[in-house]
Amino acid sequence: MPIFISYSHRDSEFVDRLAFQLVQNKVSIWIDRWEINVGDSLLTKVQEAITGASTLLVVLSRASVGSAWVQREINSGLLRELEERRVIVLPVLIEDCQIPIFLREKAYADFRTDFDFGLRKILDAVARITNANTGRIDEPSYHSDWGFDWGILGRGAAMFRITLVEQANDQPYTVLAVIEITANAAATNSYMEMDRAGRGEEARRRIVTSVVDTVNADDDLVLLLEGETEVSREFGVVDDRSVYHVRISARRLGADTGRDVLYRVGQQLREILRHMNDVAKGPPN
Repeated sequence: MPIFISYSHRDSEFVDRLAFQLVQNKVSIWIDRWEINVGDSLLTKVQEAITGASTLLVVLSRASVGSAWVQREINSGLLRELEERRVIVLPVLIEDCQIPIFLREKAYADFRTDFDFGLRKILDAVARITNANTGRIDEPSYHSDWGFDWGILGRGAAMFRITLVEQANDQPYTVLAVIEITANAAATNSYMEMDRAGRGEEARRRIVTSVVDTVNADDDLVLLLEGETEVSREFGVVDDRSVYHVRISARRLGADTGRDVLYRVGQQLREILRHMNDVAKGPPN
């Protein structure tokens, strides 16, 4: 999902410089002057872009804070923050001005004296939504941090690994889970061809999609952790000529509460896939 840049056209010189630097750092962005063609409905295009954006960067200047259009874009972003309960609007301060009241409690990227310092702040802030290979799953009762790794095994097979650490909000333990996906020869060749063509990220999302589809078809997947020992589950995934062997293992770490733990692997995988698709602006082709 791209980052929407809200600004006054009087600040176009700064915005062009910022946009160039973000693109150089592989951040997908949406700017009206780049995306809207002659004949397009300005209101419709902007509404669609704000709805589909991962974040709104709001460039704050004397010109922008006085713009009714920019104010509408800010309000749309703040409404999404309330609905989705996550940070959507990131203020970017480029000169002293009257900051809108609903943005005053937010930390901002300060470009007033040092462009590189402000840019670093933005890149740090958007890293979590521009990296498809690591993330956090937030739920009311727990959160899970996860990371995605891949490589070629000694026997020439492609292997993909997802590591998750789940922490319950009110429990004295964590759950460590590892999902290993090993490809057969056809799947390995297909992946390597896409990777060489610069489509490695898309290929990895396809593989995770195939695993999620198999888990969903199997009426989801839940592991019952009855003690401190590891519990595992293995199954195959077939996608045309590509075959993957999947091994999922999980164990509880920390204090023993005497209670069993249900670890919902299917739910975790779906959230990981959603994050990967969000970063890539949609499901793989």
